[in-house]
Amino acid sequence: MTLTFTLDPAVDPVLHEGILDLWTDVSNAGGAVGFVPPVERDDVRPQLIKQLAQVADGTTRLLVGHDDEGRVAATAFLTLNTHRLMTHWLWAYTVMVHPRHQGKGYGRDLMAAAADAARTFDGIEAIRLNCRGGLGLEHFYASCGYKEVGRVPAAIRVAPGDDRDDIFMLLPLH
Repeated sequence: MTLTFTLDPAVDPVLHEGILDLWTDVSNAGGAVGFVPPVERDDVRPQLIKQLAQVADGTTRLLVGHDDEGRVAATAFLTLNTHRLMTHWLWAYTVMVHPRHQGKGYGRDLMAAAADAARTFDGIEAIRLNCRGGLGLEHFYASCGYKEVGRVPAAIRVAPGDDRDDIFMLLPLH
């Protein structure tokens, strides 16, 4: 089984609901994608609507991976940097692979597809992303070629008494 990636797909109701299901399932499996379990679809929906509005206005590009059954299995939102001194790199947000596909190499496939997509953007030389400490995500991203370039200790409060580092990662595209 493999994933088929599409950059800038048409966001119709089926894709919208597929991303919403993915994000909810990843969050409830403990994925570090902006929520702490348990969450319902209605908890996630406002953030998805916000990110899809950025896709619609062209400031963010959407990369979606579908599995062999046509279900949304992975996403990454690639947000262009609008600061005039930093337009040579972009942010990767909401990078996720469905829990049913964990351990199949799809995370690496997603990161490679994101890098390939970013290389097609005019003037983009690097991808930056942040990840939540305490889950080993920085090791996964390092295995995909990213380098840790910064860390803010205890910047993410998952729960009272459970603060995690905010880790900044960078992938040069050259």
